[in-house]
Amino acid sequence: MKFLALSDLHCDYSHVKAIIDRAGNFDAVLIAGDITDFGPDERALELLDMFTTPVLAVPGNCDNISLLKLLDERTISLHNSHHNMGELTFVGLGGSNPTPFNTPFELSEKRIGEYIGTLLSRLNRSRMIILLSHAPPRNTMDRVPRGNVGSEALARFLGRFDLIVCGHIHEARGSVRVNGTLVVNPGQGSKGQGALITIEDRISVDFIDA
Repeated sequence: MKFLALSDLHCDYSHVKAIIDRAGNFDAVLIAGDITDFGPDERALELLDMFTTPVLAVPGNCDNISLLKLLDERTISLHNSHHNMGELTFVGLGGSNPTPFNTPFELSEKRIGEYIGTLLSRLNRSRMIILLSHAPPRNTMDRVPRGNVGSEALARFLGRFDLIVCGHIHEARGSVRVNGTLVVNPGQGSKGQGALITIEDRISVDFIDA
């Protein structure tokens, strides 16, 4: 299966059609949060209307928590939930671990650990498991000038997922494999960045610049 991965659009959807054209055929879209820029929630409809394939999504820390209602109605909303697609199981985590900026959707590390631990306890480990998270795990795709700022709780679950698609850290586009988990940050959708992720016998990533 092929997935178009996007994150950090921040209400600027001007490059999305070009990203879609560059991506070619794909089976579904993965949106890893910061769909809006502190709202309004209704702006997300402009983005969602661009896709004809299923959309799996979580909100980011710069989205209002109320965006969850719209995502529940218009997408496969994954925050603190899971969804099976073919032989793949997706789980999701919206918002982020605490930031210095008091943004609208932040979760304590304790709560993040509880959410992910509970979700994993319910899943069949024989399936490939993919986490769609706005925040990256600590010491993966989370480096900023002042250091690593990803979630410590998520880092404890590296090795439990086959793939983590995240965003949040604009400076950290790319991929890294840690403890058998491939972590991918597709970059800033607002700047025409995305990634095409192909999952067959193995996972491959092609970054897109539109």
